[in-house]
Amino acid sequence: MPKTSIHARRTAAVPRYQELGENVVNSRHASIATQDIPSSTRSRTGLEATLVDEASFHHMISLERKRTARSGKPFLLMILEGELGLPAARGGMLAKILSALSLSIRETDVTGWYKEGSAIGVMFTEISGEDRDSTVGAMMKRLRATLRKSLDWTEFDQISIAWHAFPEEWSQGALQGNPALYPDLARRDRAQKPFRILKRAMDIVGSGLALLLFSPFMLLVAILVKLSSEGPILYKQQRLGQFGQPFTFLKFRSMYVNNDRNIHREFMKGVINGEHDGKVEGEEDVVYKMTDDPRVTRIGKFMRRTSLDELPQFINVLRGDMSLVGPRPPIAYEFEEYDIWHRRRVLEIKPGITGLWQINGRSRVRFDDMVRLDLRYARTWSLWLDICILIQTPAAVLLGDDAY
Repeated sequence: MPKTSIHARRTAAVPRYQELGENVVNSRHASIATQDIPSSTRSRTGLEATLVDEASFHHMISLERKRTARSGKPFLLMILEGELGLPAARGGMLAKILSALSLSIRETDVTGWYKEGSAIGVMFTEISGEDRDSTVGAMMKRLRATLRKSLDWTEFDQISIAWHAFPEEWSQGALQGNPALYPDLARRDRAQKPFRILKRAMDIVGSGLALLLFSPFMLLVAILVKLSSEGPILYKQQRLGQFGQPFTFLKFRSMYVNNDRNIHREFMKGVINGEHDGKVEGEEDVVYKMTDDPRVTRIGKFMRRTSLDELPQFINVLRGDMSLVGPRPPIAYEFEEYDIWHRRRVLEIKPGITGLWQINGRSRVRFDDMVRLDLRYARTWSLWLDICILIQTPAAVLLGDDAY
């Protein structure tokens, strides 16, 4: 008896859900009504007509992520891969797979091309509960048995199955997002590839010129940092880039060494959770940043007011960790406090030195509003928008009084 090639490749960072129950694994209908499918996606069999085309399916995944971010009800994405676009598969194997799927999913679940001709996706929506292992195990057992009855051994050996859950589980040990759940972002980046290349070229040229132009100031700041207090000149910190990819974030050191990091951690927890009202003694306007941090040195306060401590981040831009324009990269313990919808500011676009937040109030903007600005930037990004933000940044830095 040949060995099966169906594998359950489970995402490492996946929350635990309750069992879907027999209503999921024993449902008896196709995923979406034929009349709701564009005519361009219908093929010669009725079952194939239930497949949503690739672009539409990717868009549905995007919408389901946003729905989950608001409702808190997670979903599972199953991806079945094989040579499904070959004539032989189109003639029989594909129909058998779709027939098996129709016996294993609910009417509310959506079936479509995850990758045209080679991968079918199924979204199991609005899952509730805790026991994810039981859920996936029951679904896999049911689907595998159904496929085994529908396919011969040769066909059975040609397919593999992967399971991915949203939202992902985030912790210090697993902070990277799962790209399989964001095919729409990959599609967006491919469509914008020429402009993304130009953005990267602008990052390289701009950061290189900035390092050259500001090198005298950087030398002076380095000397002042060294003379003002003990410790290294540069402060190196782990931050999260796009999809939670960690990188070493560079700043001029503005704090004393061996300080209590819990001071900032507890403050940011209150800001992110909306517990900080922004009222600060001595400030007429609201401020959502620590204005009197005991960890900061005297020269450090000046550097923060003038943003001189940020200059080494042009090195991060040259390396490709950051861009000139984008959301500010969070610290891991900040990210752990995020709501699901907050995470989009990290997942959807590369972090940057400046952005809409910096030119629209900076420290005087509530955290939720800062996230909305970042999401607006990700949604409406263009090279012209980057140029406009870069042009407005010097005035925001030099004339603004919202840096601390």
